[in-house]
Amino acid sequence: MTLELSKAELEAYKEDGFLVRRSAFLRQEVAALRTAAEVAVQTAMAMVAGASATRYVLDGNLFADIDHTTVQFEHHRGAADIRVIEPVHDLHEEFAQLVHDPRLVRPMCQLIGSAQVALWTAKLNLKPPKVGSGFAWHQDTPYWIHDCQEADRLPNVMVNFDDSSVVNGCLHIVKGSHKFGMLPGCNDERQLAGFYTDPAVFDAGAQVPIEVPSGSLVFFDPLAVHGSQPNNSSRQRRGIILTYQPANRPTLKKKDVINALV
Repeated sequence: MTLELSKAELEAYKEDGFLVRRSAFLRQEVAALRTAAEVAVQTAMAMVAGASATRYVLDGNLFADIDHTTVQFEHHRGAADIRVIEPVHDLHEEFAQLVHDPRLVRPMCQLIGSAQVALWTAKLNLKPPKVGSGFAWHQDTPYWIHDCQEADRLPNVMVNFDDSSVVNGCLHIVKGSHKFGMLPGCNDERQLAGFYTDPAVFDAGAQVPIEVPSGSLVFFDPLAVHGSQPNNSSRQRRGIILTYQPANRPTLKKKDVINALV
């Protein structure tokens, strides 16, 4: 596999809003990322238990902020399992190094149209067996538009730590939805309703389940509507989503500059 995206891959990304590179990471590399995830969870749990943690509830779900790190817990009463840690790259050296991996950076330079890129954010998604909740349909741009003047230049890449399928709640992307720009959010009683894409304004029938083996990469546009179902299986479904931007720009939360050089 060459590092740069081929013409066909670039065309697929432009047309569909995403592209997949299967098994880009070796088995031992994936094992190291899984171990890093376990350590990051332990570190985050200790941070949440500390005196500096600010706990709060949105739409009935528990969150905690510790300095520039946000920890989200699973979406069920009394949840003790972590759902999301953002950012996660400074909680383990394995993730800090991953930011600079040429298998991610070289394609990102092409997608952003920049000779060099910087990290925007790195989010660890954890979907534990049986209790892992889904992610409602959403675009990323509405989350970021107030913090970035070019929120459409923030492509994502998901590194899958486990075999991902419909059964264990894999990522789903609505094919071609990025072409319609930033879509209206929902308008209901939920506190975060506006961040979820109104299901009336896109065709959910165009969704594609991203069923891939561990070590696979999924590059997707920040305007692509995406989400996932709960993990009702007995298997893990973990992964990290790294989002990049043009070089020399600050990260979303910490506001430091991490140029991803290769």
